[in-house]
Amino acid sequence: MHKLFLIILFAGLAHTGFGQYKPVSNVPAVKARFAAAAQKINSLSSDFTQVKSLSMLSEKVTSKGRFYFKRNNRVRMEYTSPYQYLMIINGSKVSIKDGQKTSRMSAGSSKMFQQANQLMMDCARGTVFDNPNFSVKLLENGNSYLVDMTPVTKEMKALFKSVNVVLQKSNFLVSQVQMVDNRGDHTTISYSGQQLNTPLTDALFTIR
Repeated sequence: MHKLFLIILFAGLAHTGFGQYKPVSNVPAVKARFAAAAQKINSLSSDFTQVKSLSMLSEKVTSKGRFYFKRNNRVRMEYTSPYQYLMIINGSKVSIKDGQKTSRMSAGSSKMFQQANQLMMDCARGTVFDNPNFSVKLLENGNSYLVDMTPVTKEMKALFKSVNVVLQKSNFLVSQVQMVDNRGDHTTISYSGQQLNTPLTDALFTIR
């Protein structure tokens, strides 16, 4: 289950020189622009690269895939290399396909799963600053904003030591998300080739 929650949220970050960021002077204005930009997104698709650095291993584990988002809480996260793994969120329903095995559950069946799902949707809907499960700081550099999130609830503290979300200043799209767990393991997902508001069929968000 721990692996599942991490996968749900990855949609990521390598170390990006966080020391180069400084506090944002007008936080409410940035929040408002982010929320306004998110309201214009009906669909989003992109490639992603996930890099996982394990504290017990010297080598990094890299995987790649394709990410899709469609308004009204629909997400498809498809790992294609070096293994195949598919996760779909369609409203309150969650489907996982790992090899030939398919499992289904309700997002509300676990409070921890529900909160993890909320974080992913907050990033897509522009409400990440208002997530009550985290204490949030907003930083910036020349090209991007860094949303520095520290867990405050028991459920999120059990999953993460910190979560960082990087937003592009030009369009407020999420370009990276980094999660550090309590063992010191880092997981980074970087998005590329992002396409906004292109038609996405409902079939993308079902597993048959």
